Amino acid sequence: MNMTIVGRKCTPRESFKERAEQKLKKVEKFFGSDATAKITATVEKNAKIVEITLQKGGFLFRAQERAQELEDALDACVDSLIRQIRKNKTKLERRLREVSFDEVFNAPEQTDEETEEYDVVRTKIVALKPQTVQEAILQMNMLGHTFYMFRNDETGAINVVYKRNDGGYSILEPDDDK
Repeated sequence: MNMTIVGRKCTPRESFKERAEQKLKKVEKFFGSDATAKITATVEKNAKIVEITLQKGGFLFRAQERAQELEDALDACVDSLIRQIRKNKTKLERRLREVSFDEVFNAPEQTDEETEEYDVVRTKIVALKPQTVQEAILQMNMLGHTFYMFRNDETGAINVVYKRNDGGYSILEPDDDK
């Protein structure tokens, strides 16, 4: 597995890097050796945060955990990723019958968790007018929503701005390279 470790406001120690490699071997059995993992370790005043993003093909899994120590946050993050993968494995397998999930992820085991159906209860048509990011955030807050879709005035692309759990804002932009 290709692994990148990035430190924000810290430099991860060699022992953290070794532990990350060891822990990600548990996840590697699902993805195989050609998956990529990006681990971001952040130190804040009251906590240490570890974020792991795994990518294989078109599939993307992400987990973020906080704890008093980086190693504890790493352990919780890997456990969270394994739960996500196992939970979604049967759902994806059912939807991708022509390409089996095991071929994509090289997974050796099957889970018998109940699958969950997603019912679309409403479809909403949205008129997209060109806006700046600041205007979109203001509009989202005025509506009392946690996300807002708009056409970016600068790029002309359709973007989504959303409120993060930490109180900040993020923007989703399309990848035009594919």
